[in-house]
Amino acid sequence: MKAHPFTNVITSQAELRDLVGEPSELSLKKEQQTLDAHCRAFIALSPFLTIGTMDAVNGWCDVSPRGDAPGFVQILDDQTLLIPERSGNRRVDTLRNILQTPAIGLLFMVPGVEETLRVNGRAWLVRDDEWLDRMTFQGKRPLLGIGITIEECFLQCAKALKRSHLWNPAHWPERSRLPSLAEMLLDQTKMPATTLADLEAGILESYTNRLY
Repeated sequence: MKAHPFTNVITSQAELRDLVGEPSELSLKKEQQTLDAHCRAFIALSPFLTIGTMDAVNGWCDVSPRGDAPGFVQILDDQTLLIPERSGNRRVDTLRNILQTPAIGLLFMVPGVEETLRVNGRAWLVRDDEWLDRMTFQGKRPLLGIGITIEECFLQCAKALKRSHLWNPAHWPERSRLPSLAEMLLDQTKMPATTLADLEAGILESYTNRLY
């Protein structure tokens, strides 16, 4: 492991609490073990979430995005969710981690809403025909789904999104300030006999024909 350059680090929870203080009564009481009507509504309107997982070999963490039409995450009951696993790059980082360590964290987002919903629990890779059939979209049924047993869920305040101005177009950078995905991948991978045009065509084909 690479040595870090920091000389003043916090090493105990007591030291941390001395620095930041104790959570408010509201921030503790908002935590729930099951979905209520508000959490259900938030998930139903969410077209995007991030999934946090960890492997059991090195303790490496991974956060991966998932997105689809609002309501793509199935609410089976007040403690169970099911996320379709759509077509991707086949790295299966999230799925491999779940096989090793089922602990999972989700962050749901709704466009234009600055609050978020956090859900933590245990995950399983599932292939139940009944549920996969329900998640068929544009004629494509997912090969599997991520089932989640909820252990805690709570709404997160808007401070982070307010500070970032995430939903405010006036604060968005000019797209030209960042190279295209094809340009960045070509620079990073330096794949022989691969041109920028090849990568651009492959990415466009994937986005056009293999979203599902």
